[in-house]
Amino acid sequence: MLTIGCHLSKHRGYAEMAREAASIHANTFQYFTRSPRGSKQADLDAKDVQEYRALATEYGIHDVLAYAPYDTDPATAKMSERDFALMTYAEDLAQLTELAVPMYLVRPGSRLGISVDEGLADVADALNKVITPSQTTLVLLDTMAGEGSQVGTSFEQLAAIISQVKLADHVGVCFDCAGVWAEGYDVVNDLDGVLSQFDQTIGLGQLKAVHLNDATHERGSHVDRHARIGEGKIGFDALAALVNHPKLAGVPFYLEEPDSTLVIYEHDVARFQQAYTGK
Repeated sequence: MLTIGCHLSKHRGYAEMAREAASIHANTFQYFTRSPRGSKQADLDAKDVQEYRALATEYGIHDVLAYAPYDTDPATAKMSERDFALMTYAEDLAQLTELAVPMYLVRPGSRLGISVDEGLADVADALNKVITPSQTTLVLLDTMAGEGSQVGTSFEQLAAIISQVKLADHVGVCFDCAGVWAEGYDVVNDLDGVLSQFDQTIGLGQLKAVHLNDATHERGSHVDRHARIGEGKIGFDALAALVNHPKLAGVPFYLEEPDSTLVIYEHDVARFQQAYTGK
């Protein structure tokens, strides 16, 4: 079975996200743990959590992906920003363990005023400070487009981060199609080669989630801007090939659109479900 969903907002609670996912025939979803630009973490509502768990079971929703806010930057040398990232990660992971959310996505960030190697080491250090042996939530690193001084932009850089994490079995990667494309990997004409390179560098066993998104700019542009799926430089056929690739069997897929309405997501969920061969 294809595991596919989209990005939803939790501002009306977890139970409402489960209902919205079911309404568009999705069996998973992703969401920001708090405002994407950072904010205070909201307390859990016990009644909402209880209802959410019942609905998730009823609708067969699984592999939910929580997303850390964009302004957490573990790679920076600015201690105030690193402290904010560490606080956010620790708070989120504690709450996600309580919710039994299986995956937590973080962006490696930007190496402000330091070298690439130092930035990669700082990301690993942040993960070493927040990941605990007993946690049940897997921390995923997002593949970055290479804008500005971002780190985690290549498979080699992601591998370098993971190699420095003490509890590396608690870490994986989210393959962001638009980000990978912007970094220069040709998922349109050489998907087999890209996945083989990922396998040789990081290991496909570490690829735990995929962002299905299209790109407004050409490959290698280092510009991460999303187009409507099927209307960008990657195109629907290439994304459908990713969904059907045998090396990604069982991996959950999350739609990302520039206009994130349920009507658009329902249309795209149906398109990918129809294109899925199940082989």
